[in-house]
Amino acid sequence: MELDGCPSPSSGLQRFCFCFALFCFLFEARSACLSRSHEDPTFNPPFLTLHNRFLAESNDMVMDSENNKCSEKINKGSQLREAFKMLDANFFDDTKVLDIAREAKELNLPIFAANRELVASENGGLHNPSCLVFNPEWTDEQVENASNRFSYPTLSGIQRPKTEEDIAFMSILELGELIRTKQITSLELVQIFLRRLRRYNPVLESVITYTDELAYKQAKEADELLAKGVHLGPLHGIPYGLKDIIAVPGYKTTWGSGSFKDQVLNIEAWVYKRLKSAGAVLVAKLVSGSLAYDDIWFEGRTRNPWNIEEFSTGSSAGPAASTSAGMVPFAIGSETAGSITYPAARCGVTALRPTFGTVGRTGVMSIAESLDKLGPFCRSAEDCTVVLDTIRGKDPDDLSSRYIPLDDPFSVDIKRLTVGYTDDAEMEVVNVLKSKGVKTVPFKLNYTVDSVQGILNFTMDVEMLAHFDEWQRTRQDDLYEAQDQWPTELRRARVIPAVDYVQAQRARRKLIQEVKKSFTVDAFIGNATDWERVCLGNLVGFPVIVVPTGFKNISNPPSEGTRRRTTITTGIYARPNHDHIALALAMAYQSVIYHHKQRPPIDNLGPSDIMPYPPTTIPHRRLHP
Repeated sequence: MELDGCPSPSSGLQRFCFCFALFCFLFEARSACLSRSHEDPTFNPPFLTLHNRFLAESNDMVMDSENNKCSEKINKGSQLREAFKMLDANFFDDTKVLDIAREAKELNLPIFAANRELVASENGGLHNPSCLVFNPEWTDEQVENASNRFSYPTLSGIQRPKTEEDIAFMSILELGELIRTKQITSLELVQIFLRRLRRYNPVLESVITYTDELAYKQAKEADELLAKGVHLGPLHGIPYGLKDIIAVPGYKTTWGSGSFKDQVLNIEAWVYKRLKSAGAVLVAKLVSGSLAYDDIWFEGRTRNPWNIEEFSTGSSAGPAASTSAGMVPFAIGSETAGSITYPAARCGVTALRPTFGTVGRTGVMSIAESLDKLGPFCRSAEDCTVVLDTIRGKDPDDLSSRYIPLDDPFSVDIKRLTVGYTDDAEMEVVNVLKSKGVKTVPFKLNYTVDSVQGILNFTMDVEMLAHFDEWQRTRQDDLYEAQDQWPTELRRARVIPAVDYVQAQRARRKLIQEVKKSFTVDAFIGNATDWERVCLGNLVGFPVIVVPTGFKNISNPPSEGTRRRTTITTGIYARPNHDHIALALAMAYQSVIYHHKQRPPIDNLGPSDIMPYPPTTIPHRRLHP
């Protein structure tokens, strides 16, 4: 049916409501006429007359007629009530919805526009943070300063290996000892890791920007300081990588998105400042999935070094894959809803998602201010402890960051701990800890809130849209690398009412209270990638360390054999502000079992086992920013 004769409503929503109501009206009229025709064959259905009359009348209508003749057929209040259905608010009568529309036009829309102009003209959430701050505290303790550093174990007898491969897979403390004892220079390490980054990146697609010039400058400074007798600590001269949502002056910060691939932010991210002050050397900006969602970015999709037919999954794909492949000793990634836990598990590395607020986020692209966390990807829990010690603390420009009173993980007496294990825990970890004197008990987190995944969905999507309002309004989302990801979610978020976002936060608070009551152990061991638990942990804000626990054969291996493997991991979870407990337990396990020291088969896949191109597509996982 042609509708060109009716004035075009000014907005898509109005057009939808108008056309839907008009369709319903004509459909009902047609149905009634056809029913009458069946009953009386001599009946001349007026529907056709109505139809033709409508078309004839529509030709005479103009835009400024204010729907004079259309409004005779369609009640404006009914149209709006149809629109209110998708907001689950169709309980208003016609008079009320017309009043709401008038008041919204007169009062709400000007406020919307003023606020957008004031704080939403720049994308990414780098400016104008919200004054609503999430705090996962389970106690009322006030901590003014908790900046005491950890006491690292002293290594002795560390000798420089003969091959670059062996050097690349040494721990942070081992590399640090080589530098301290002047068996190797920071400049040499930079050269080794830049070679490895360039060698394996064509396969893994895990690097966005090489920072050679900066790396050589920082390495030279580290070597000169050491020559003067100044040693800054275990990260002195150690190369590393940053997820490319973290700003570094003079280099692109692309957020993994084609919309921002040429963006340079002359901001020193707080976490970068902390690492620089500790003498660490930045060698690369590593892949972030586009706008920190999954592993697809503007030039490809990052692969898993343990099985290059697979993708890395999760937006911290570059940090996970590069650390796993020995392309960097460690890297900094981020998690809002699984982007540390998933790629760490897939790529077989040890990674820590700290308590919310432990690491400052100034200069970092924001998804959700009440969920975003930065954390390290490393070879081991010991390395994670060293890096966390450097980057933790109060960031004066991040209202969510805090001084957290962490005990020294190297000094924790694990024999005094009670550790739970869930039905999906890797029992090897449980048994090892039990053999070391830890009390282990079966455990389950109990809570009555049954909308955990929905609460996270609402929270993340609404807060993300606030940071990328301009991006959506200017239709840059049409160019996004994966249309079934952020574009779909953020369009849906546009119609989440403010009241229901607040209700979700109230439900979140109820969840936190119930989890706190149920968390009756010092820590628990369980699957790190169970989606319900990922959502729960991020909403509540407690830490988890992902620990490699073994390997199994890939599905459908080539008949000639292969060295490719599927990694097995588990998570060790602790209460908020008790990251040191999770780290201590993980270090205890890794002091006995050495899965974390295994190297992925990126140089020797097996007979006739070449990398497929494109790689086998792994089924897409929803919501892994």
